[in-house]
Amino acid sequence: MYIKKSYPLNQLRDYSMLFSRSEVSRLFDNDFNSLNLKIKRYDNRESIKKLNYLDYLKYAYKVLETHYPNEYVYKNEFLNQWLIKEVGNCQQSAIYNEFRLGKAIADLVMFNGTSKVFEIKTILDKEYRLSKQLIEYKKVFNEVYLIVPKLKLFKYLNIDDEVGIIVYDEDKKEFELIRNSYKNHFLNHSAIMEILHTSEYLNLVENYYGYLPKVNDFNKFDICKKLISEIPGFELNRLFIDLMKSRKKQNNFSRKETRQFNQICLSLNLNKVQKQELFTNLKQQINY
Repeated sequence: MYIKKSYPLNQLRDYSMLFSRSEVSRLFDNDFNSLNLKIKRYDNRESIKKLNYLDYLKYAYKVLETHYPNEYVYKNEFLNQWLIKEVGNCQQSAIYNEFRLGKAIADLVMFNGTSKVFEIKTILDKEYRLSKQLIEYKKVFNEVYLIVPKLKLFKYLNIDDEVGIIVYDEDKKEFELIRNSYKNHFLNHSAIMEILHTSEYLNLVENYYGYLPKVNDFNKFDICKKLISEIPGFELNRLFIDLMKSRKKQNNFSRKETRQFNQICLSLNLNKVQKQELFTNLKQQINY
């Protein structure tokens, strides 16, 4: 489909919502009502009716990529161009979307041989909470990176010189590493305790010490926290990464035909069978 030179802002915003969790969840359930309304509103012509829904969403993604590179586009393209290549064997790696730690939620997180966090700031974003976010990230991750528009690089270079910088060139649609992150291998045990589930911190203690102390529901958190605080930094780092890799079921990413949907499939935590079901639904001919 032809990409026009410009689109109304409300149309671009509606296109961006097509890749939201709520919208794709409806498509996964074979509910096309919301999508059909947007097709009728913006693209009500006979040529559209010859397409299937998958083709239409690919068109909407291309429009966003060209005219409205929002957070979804940044995340998805960074997955496609960078992280998928870096993790290589996905069975030995784990990638998380919107990873919660303390009072912050990280955009993208990768656990491989090391732990890396990527905070995305598009041209549409403000940076007023960024300093506090970076403080939280540095407590837990070996490497911290900011992904920012190339046009806005000057605003982020001096925020924290220990943080790596990756820029997105919206014209070339490419990412470029500007500065590597400082490598930290001594994690904050209190921050880690806020991330771990009960079974995970019990597992961590048992793996390191070779036994579980006598605990009950009232004291197990405090006892395990004290024991974890006494684990040497490098060893705690290794144990934490192993736990986060084991928590995540295997990532399944598409490198070609459905690469536009890698981010939303990651966000919804879809497995291979569920992804196939989604794309089978989307291959239905448009019918409104």
